[in-house]
Amino acid sequence: MSDYTLTIKTYEKKGVLDDITDVITSHGANISYVHLFVENNNMGSVNLELEHVEDINDLVKDLNNISEVKSVELHGSQFDIWGKRIIIVGGGAQVSQVATGAITEADRHNIRGERISVDTIPLVGEKPLAEAIEAISRLPRVRALVLAGSLMGGEITQAVKKVKEESNLVVICLNMPGSVTEYADLIITDPIQAGVLAVMAIADTAVFNIERLGDNIKF
Repeated sequence: MSDYTLTIKTYEKKGVLDDITDVITSHGANISYVHLFVENNNMGSVNLELEHVEDINDLVKDLNNISEVKSVELHGSQFDIWGKRIIIVGGGAQVSQVATGAITEADRHNIRGERISVDTIPLVGEKPLAEAIEAISRLPRVRALVLAGSLMGGEITQAVKKVKEESNLVVICLNMPGSVTEYADLIITDPIQAGVLAVMAIADTAVFNIERLGDNIKF
């Protein structure tokens, strides 16, 4: 049994997604992630992450037997290809410095077999930042969040609290005024070090274990 990603091209027609999920369910596989969109030529693309697939060849064969399905492409799991994700949000200058540390450290671990990717989005304003953080719970493969700013609280704090309750997300923030620091696992003064420690906290190839530090540790 293994995990796979399927890209299914279908004719845009009512009920196609139901037929696809029925076939997958009949094979005992679990859908862990789905992304679908309609293309300009009246075709639909469905990207599926599947878990616990017993016989991928039989599954693909049955999917191709659906009359509306035009093609089925088989890929490796997105987790195997792109691996774990680190999301860095906040002000542009701080985000770039955190990203420098994270990318440099991720390179050291990725050449030893890890797959860690770094996503950044420089944002200004309480509401945009809160919306971005809340959306993290809907993104796949995210293991760590770095809050890179000079002042964060209010709606941002509530968003961080919510995503931590919904997942085992590691939250690292820069040393700053505001209530968001109360919900961070680590508080780091140096932004480059924050990026480095974010990678070390989620890398299987690192000896650093954030759980051994306790809660709300400040460096």
